[in-house]
Amino acid sequence: MFTRFRRKRINPVLRDLLQETHLSVNDFIYPLFARSGEGIKDEVGSMPGVYQMSIDEVVKECDVLKDLGIRSIILFGIPDTKDSVGSDAMCEHGIIAETVRAVKAAHPDMFVVTDLCFCEYTDHGHCGVLDPVLETVDNDITLDNLAKQAIIHAKAGVDMIAPSGMMDGMIQAIRKGLDSAGFENLPIMSYSTKFASAYYGPFRDVAESSPSFGDRRSYQMNPANRTEAIAESVADEQEGADILMVKPALAYMDVIRDVKNNTTLPLAVYNVSGEYSMFKMAAKAGVIDYDRVMMETLLGFKRAGADIIITYHAKEAAILLNK
Repeated sequence: MFTRFRRKRINPVLRDLLQETHLSVNDFIYPLFARSGEGIKDEVGSMPGVYQMSIDEVVKECDVLKDLGIRSIILFGIPDTKDSVGSDAMCEHGIIAETVRAVKAAHPDMFVVTDLCFCEYTDHGHCGVLDPVLETVDNDITLDNLAKQAIIHAKAGVDMIAPSGMMDGMIQAIRKGLDSAGFENLPIMSYSTKFASAYYGPFRDVAESSPSFGDRRSYQMNPANRTEAIAESVADEQEGADILMVKPALAYMDVIRDVKNNTTLPLAVYNVSGEYSMFKMAAKAGVIDYDRVMMETLLGFKRAGADIIITYHAKEAAILLNK
């Protein structure tokens, strides 16, 4: 005898009618990694299907994304020269500023987000200016530089800023800087709850951003701390963030739901490089049905409370959703 639950699952049309959580191409932001040069599209060994691209190739990739219905990208820069303060990130002719201008000129309808941090631009690989005594990032000096970096991106034509350095007070400092420069309407999507995670390994290959010493645990969050994770995002909401984020996503479904339950703001998640690469390697080994596992995981992020998913799977997922 069928129960009241089974009766609603037998007919596939009824199953679709009663589906509570839905995944859409409009949920995705696709990460792109820009470097100088021309005609460069170098695949990253630890992240199959992910590339370092010259600006002209980034512009071409936007054509591919738009054909799939993906209208949002987040840009990361790989500069030719790095120094102790990440000067390229604060230069109007730096790699990100140049990429934003090129993308917006060719694709004015593409929604362009920029990652706002210094780890890719510093010669030590940390997320700001170092305090020589404490051997960690100097919070207050880095706040000033983040505001300068945000204004450079804004002048280049970016549609949204996404600060990822986990500096205390970064949203307030960036908001003040943007407002004072006449960019009051530019939204901020904060990496508000970002853990010091081992899942970032492959990203550091593609972004060339591994720390030259130590780690980032003095400013990124302890993976064991749930209530602090909520407090971090709530604090960024109070400082003026427009969208919050939890990073990584897969091992932090509980935190995604916790943050969603404690804020009125939209919530993004970053489906990070290690999560992506694990699926790729498992598929290569023949131990998972890649497409089904990928889509189930992305749906899980939505079910947990995500409104936006930053993911390297976006193109593959879009193909499946468009069928």
